[in-house]
Amino acid sequence: MDKVLGRLSALSGSLAVGAFTVNSCIYNVDGGQRAVLFDTLRGGILPDVRGEGTHFIIPVIQRPIILDIRTKPREIPSVTGTKDLQMVNIKLRVLWRPKENELPRLYRELGTDFDERVLPSIGNEVLKSVVAQYNAEELLSKRAEVSRRIKSELQKRAEQFHLTLDDVAITHLTFGREFMRAIESKQVASQEAERQQWVVKKAEQERQAVVTRAQGEAEAAAIITNAMETTGNAIIEVRRIDAAKEIASKLANSRNITYLPSGQGGGGGGGNSPGLLLNIDK
Repeated sequence: MDKVLGRLSALSGSLAVGAFTVNSCIYNVDGGQRAVLFDTLRGGILPDVRGEGTHFIIPVIQRPIILDIRTKPREIPSVTGTKDLQMVNIKLRVLWRPKENELPRLYRELGTDFDERVLPSIGNEVLKSVVAQYNAEELLSKRAEVSRRIKSELQKRAEQFHLTLDDVAITHLTFGREFMRAIESKQVASQEAERQQWVVKKAEQERQAVVTRAQGEAEAAAIITNAMETTGNAIIEVRRIDAAKEIASKLANSRNITYLPSGQGGGGGGGNSPGLLLNIDK
């Protein structure tokens, strides 16, 4: 019995040692990750990059370093000055990832926290150099152009550190309180000037309407005067007949009138004239 227990103990120990040895000889690389190997016998980081899956290493001599190559966001804040010496608070949102084939060199030069070492530094450098070429108003009116220039310059700088920038955008842009008050005052003054222009245009249109009406009335008076000089009182008689017809039409449609009087007007020429004009003679 003791011999059996001893053999079982030895077997279990051998299995444990074997499992530990096998576990020490393999490692896994998950999706979105890559691995570089540190080899003590070959003088440091090996130049090849291991992809996703299970890989073998030499225990004690080799050690895998797992690095993430997925795109990640990073916000870069900066306080800088414009061309006209206004202070501006600006923030960039950067989507970045390391270059896969440059991972051994990237790890050798910067370690695993390369984003902390590189992006804030080059981000502030590019922001200060680009923003200094515009005045405060241009930063607002030419925001798309400023964003493109910052993206272009930042990508060039990131290339030197083996990083790829998929997107760069300005997410925050504010100025000092004094400048914001000045902009607000300018906008109020501009709106007031536009309102005054509208008032002036309205007054001019009203003046032209009055002039046009006066001209029309003057022309009408001149036409009537000329007609009276030519035809005597005939035009007045025509006007009386038109007025009588209008009054008769209104009375005919009234419920309180049962008939229309046809009184004789006292006029010359032996003609009958409507009696609906309050006995006004010719």
